[in-house]
Amino acid sequence: MASKPRKEMIAETRAKLIAAARRAFAEKGYAEASMDDFTAEAGLTRGALYHHFGDKKGLLQAVVTQIDGEMAERLNAISAKAPSRWQGFLDENIGYLEMALEPEIQRIVLRDGPAVLGDPSLWPETEGCVTTITASVERLKEDGVIQDVDAEAVARLICGASAYAASWIANSADPQATLKKAIPAFKALMEGLLQR
Repeated sequence: MASKPRKEMIAETRAKLIAAARRAFAEKGYAEASMDDFTAEAGLTRGALYHHFGDKKGLLQAVVTQIDGEMAERLNAISAKAPSRWQGFLDENIGYLEMALEPEIQRIVLRDGPAVLGDPSLWPETEGCVTTITASVERLKEDGVIQDVDAEAVARLICGASAYAASWIANSADPQATLKKAIPAFKALMEGLLQR
């Protein structure tokens, strides 16, 4: 039997470590999750973890990046179902707030991520979000749906407001009740962009 190509073996090793770490971070939280737990579960050594991710913090970054990519796919699907570009834009942003109710996203992305990786506005994923929202704002401006405002400025403000609101929801004593307060307020802010 032929052995797998090196590139494929590297991808499998990374995937195993990310999957094991993701489970551990979701169940125990970053502080309580042990590197020995995820290396043992993945059937790998600490050396493999250090080689591919540098340390536990690097592995958390990889898990956050993976979850963020999945969230983006889900939000794109929400937007694609909407009857209009504006409604899709609004639904996508509200969908992000709703994801703050999901335990894995709460713990890994909205609690442990900022505590360990620092200010989310400086994460590489945030720049991707800003780029995507900027493009959406430009299209909505071209369609005459929203006012002629700087698209990047609007994108950064929306990213900041939604990230702060998601953190508020995830960290509140009653996330569901907090979401119910956040959605109408967020919609009102977004509707302020509409052409009068």
